[in-house]
Amino acid sequence: MNAIGATVVLEPVQRSPGYWATVIRRFSRDPLAVGAGIVILLFILMAIFAPYIVPHDPYKGMALRRLRPPGSEGYLLGTDELGRDMLSRLIYGGRLSLFMGVTPVFIALFFGGIIGVTAGFVGGWINTILMRIIDVFFAFPSVLLAIALSGALGAGIANGLISLTVVFIPPIARVAESVTTSVRTRDYVEAARASGASGFRIVRTQVLSNVAGPIFVYSMSLIAVSMILASGLSFLGLGVKPPEPEWGLMLNTLRTAIYSQPVLAALPGLMIFITSIMFNLLTDGLRSAMDIKA
Repeated sequence: MNAIGATVVLEPVQRSPGYWATVIRRFSRDPLAVGAGIVILLFILMAIFAPYIVPHDPYKGMALRRLRPPGSEGYLLGTDELGRDMLSRLIYGGRLSLFMGVTPVFIALFFGGIIGVTAGFVGGWINTILMRIIDVFFAFPSVLLAIALSGALGAGIANGLISLTVVFIPPIARVAESVTTSVRTRDYVEAARASGASGFRIVRTQVLSNVAGPIFVYSMSLIAVSMILASGLSFLGLGVKPPEPEWGLMLNTLRTAIYSQPVLAALPGLMIFITSIMFNLLTDGLRSAMDIKA
């Protein structure tokens, strides 16, 4: 009650939503990004539960039923060149294709992030040395570098992962260095330095929270590229070895059937295309949702 006896009603303080709450709300309003995320989640669930949902053994074939067209009795998507069920092999192939697409990027995110954040925060001659080493890898196109490394190491899943990881470390490190360099001169970082905080503590509490988002979104955009490169290596015989089902390897083994059964030969490529597009749409949605200033 004030001096003249009137009652003063205090309005409740309206708290603004946090950053991540705003990101989630903005992302949920993007139907393309949400739809892409749902499709990717379905592919991941199919890969995880593949042994329980496939109608046939993806490794067991029969010469008498080879290259049956889609819609054949008992084989929804037909059979491959060895008489193996295409639907089962496509579902199982998603396991290796997603694994070879996601794993190298996240390994490269860890090592490239460390290199880039270190170079950007410390600066000086350390930045110069690290970035010049990174520039050496930029001299080679990613496709040629992946082929050269896989050819030197030999075919196989492990060597393919190593090759793709080396390919993706330089671009992630470059992005991490760029965003860290722009953050280290901000007022809150200077205030932390003035308070006597150690460099490691400043990076952990002030820098990472501001650079992790852009680095992660950029890394997500590389998953589609990683899947295409991994499929290309398998197509060339430098990645996954037969008889493992993998979409790139299936493209290679079915190339002889392109004239007799073109639909069968196109199915693995269609899966690669759909998955890559979905990851790109998801990444675009995340980037737009995190760009709060826009």
